[in-house]
Amino acid sequence: MMTDPRDASSAGGPPPRPDPTAAVEPDYLRAEPGLRSWLTTTDHKRIAIMFLIATTLALMLGGTFALLLRTKLLIPGPGFIEPVTYNRFFTLHGVIMVFMFMVPVIPAVFGNFVLPMMVGAKDLAFPRVNLASFYVYVTGAGFTLWGMVHGGADTGWTFYAPYSTISPTDVAPIAIGVFILGVSSIMTGLNFIATTHMLRRRGLRWHGMPIFVWTMYATSIIQVLATPVLGLSVSLVALDHALHMGIFDPALGGDPVLFEHLFWFYSHPAVYIMILPAMGVIAEIVPTFARKHQFSYNALAYSSLGIAFVGFLTWGHHLFVAGISQFDAAIFGVMSMFVAIFSAIKVFTWIGTLYRGSITFNTPMLYFFAFVYLFAFGGMTGIAVATTSLDVHWHDTYFVIAHFHFIMIGGTLTAFLGAIHYWFPKMFGKMYPERWGLVSAGLVFAGFNLTFVPQFLLGNAGMPRRYYSYPIKYHILNVASSLGAYLLGSALLLTLIYLLVSLRWGKRAPANPWGSRGFEWRTPSPPPVHNFVAPFDPAKGPYDYDQPPPDEVPPVST
Repeated sequence: MMTDPRDASSAGGPPPRPDPTAAVEPDYLRAEPGLRSWLTTTDHKRIAIMFLIATTLALMLGGTFALLLRTKLLIPGPGFIEPVTYNRFFTLHGVIMVFMFMVPVIPAVFGNFVLPMMVGAKDLAFPRVNLASFYVYVTGAGFTLWGMVHGGADTGWTFYAPYSTISPTDVAPIAIGVFILGVSSIMTGLNFIATTHMLRRRGLRWHGMPIFVWTMYATSIIQVLATPVLGLSVSLVALDHALHMGIFDPALGGDPVLFEHLFWFYSHPAVYIMILPAMGVIAEIVPTFARKHQFSYNALAYSSLGIAFVGFLTWGHHLFVAGISQFDAAIFGVMSMFVAIFSAIKVFTWIGTLYRGSITFNTPMLYFFAFVYLFAFGGMTGIAVATTSLDVHWHDTYFVIAHFHFIMIGGTLTAFLGAIHYWFPKMFGKMYPERWGLVSAGLVFAGFNLTFVPQFLLGNAGMPRRYYSYPIKYHILNVASSLGAYLLGSALLLTLIYLLVSLRWGKRAPANPWGSRGFEWRTPSPPPVHNFVAPFDPAKGPYDYDQPPPDEVPPVST
């Protein structure tokens, strides 16, 4: 069976034989030793590793705040932290997880690492801008963490006015930190757009690019167009808080609903900044472990652009109870349904790819199944909260928290874990213990469901979000949710431990341990500094997907 020539994973033909007379370039990890060489590098792969370290630390810090919150909620009354400290903890948990982990993690880590190789380039279009984007990210994270130590905001990660303009806590440093983090996202997005347009190998057409590149391209468009609105919004909040300018404070003539429009005009497209890259990861994992080409390449490619476009038109469903007209509410509700159509196209295409495939259940594939369940479950609850009559009941309850975590944390986290297990051999040249990977994937899935399914029930029963205390009737469900958080945290810690151990003692990885058709697997593991031992021509045509790639091994079956 010959593959569809439009399939990204088959458009490049067999890898060329390296010239035995050519000098062998060292891999990127060992090319230039020393800390200084890493801190000043313009190699997209090394910058990706630095982003991986930074975003993993952000995940650990944000997760720590989450565990502290769930520990307090084990009991219904006063606990070991004061109410204002509780408010600061959930604000910092949200700010760190959204702006320091979920928004940058997949583009900055895996987009940086594999996108140039997927288009046959030696690096991104602007290597120095790429390095600068990392230092801008570190600067923004530093401002945010300084604000946390200096006093910490208690406004929630949404910085809702008018409270954010009059809060006694120090809002400005954290708002400035978020602004700087947004600049880093814009720099990354511009780099990906330029690379996709200008550095594709000759013969690699748009309909031959991997789906991951399509999702990175769509994500970059959102980053470049929407992030400036976030920067404007949080900057005005910081000015309003520091100088009492009355922009959003109604006591001074300001309009708090204006802030909601500005904030959600960015923050709803930001949902797709988080989830579109996750979909790109899934689109690489599924055909590899199903041993089939994509069921519909065009559907996956164009639905990514559809999600990016419609995502700009749905922000108003966050304002159903903010006083907007019934007509506006109806329009925003209908537009929200269109996003579900494009998302459903992707889910059905992945299922079609699995049909009659030779599926191997490796760790990345388990994370795919977890992603589909969490994304579909969270997506259906998203349709529910986009319905005005239901949203009025669930607004500002734990139902919204559970919905957001299912589709955003669940989708992004499982895709991130799937990506790190899928590309770990390529990034570090080592294999991880497959059995431990399978165990941790099962524990992550169980812990996540135990944490957030009770929160759906709490919200439906009427428990408001962000409350420090609660009636005794909510006690059992809160205990279950806290126990799930402990299980999820333990599973993530287990994952971190065996991956770190594998860096030192893991088996040496072959160039293509999964038998993938992706261009990035046509390089040694880890790749050389300039990615490819010899140039390859993506226009050489398709070849048989049912046979393992030349000189490589098929996926390990478990």
